[in-house]
Amino acid sequence: MAAIPDASVHLLQRLRERMAELPAAQRSVVQCVLDDPRAAVAATVEQLAQQAGVSMPTIVRTCRSFGFESVREFMLALAQDLAVTGSYLHRSVLADDSAGDVASKIIHAAVSSLTELGRRLDVDVLDRVASRLAEARRIDCYSVGAASTFMANELQSRLFRLGRTSNAIFDAHQQLVSASTLGPDGVAFVISHVGRMPYTLEAARFARSQGATVVALTQPDTQLAEIADLVIAVSVPQDAVMRVGTEAYLAHLVVIEILMVRLAQKLGPVATRGLQQFKQLLHKHGFDSAEFSGASETLDDPSS
Repeated sequence: MAAIPDASVHLLQRLRERMAELPAAQRSVVQCVLDDPRAAVAATVEQLAQQAGVSMPTIVRTCRSFGFESVREFMLALAQDLAVTGSYLHRSVLADDSAGDVASKIIHAAVSSLTELGRRLDVDVLDRVASRLAEARRIDCYSVGAASTFMANELQSRLFRLGRTSNAIFDAHQQLVSASTLGPDGVAFVISHVGRMPYTLEAARFARSQGATVVALTQPDTQLAEIADLVIAVSVPQDAVMRVGTEAYLAHLVVIEILMVRLAQKLGPVATRGLQQFKQLLHKHGFDSAEFSGASETLDDPSS
């Protein structure tokens, strides 16, 4: 018979204290909940079972071992506990966590977020985007805000290394100028996790009206997603502090990496040779190399 929950003891505390005495499968469930309690509250029984690597009946048994007759009652108690004890520093971190707990929880949350990204990512859309980038005469990357601007710069740099004509544009006026000149051979690649910044939406609409392909890297069901021809949908748990948190950064960087590798495959040996030549050139001139000493020798030589 399940024990009656002690309302004076927080559920998260009880989970930590009793985890060691539980069977291995139930320990996996508890560990999954402790690693990301907010995500656990939002998950279905099937999703939680998949994340913990156990069966759905094991989820039910785990809840009952803590005195709850159903998973719903357990999750309600967990949500109430989070409302009282939850931290505003990170969705998984509690106020009394140790340094080891903080490191472990943040890393595990990031890994879990990327794992979920891998399950949900539409590789067919990514492949279609890569094909369009390979064919485009010009690719202009639009963004607004610190996080998206960082991503747009990274994307433009990677495209440039692959020999694609590309620009990263952050100014509202310049985005409209770009949108008016892209045409059917161009791509407007819009990066916005929030997906509702007015002037960027206007530029995306105008680019599409001029025949350009609009690609959006954003969350699903945003205004930007509705405008775009091709949507690379990225969904991560909401950050406790920032509107666009670290997990969104990581997810976007991983998507860009996948996209650029696929683009290089489509471009073929020309792109590969270009990347090799670029790397050799950087090495020759001392960039990205710890072995190069030519620059300091040149500066020290009065005859140079």
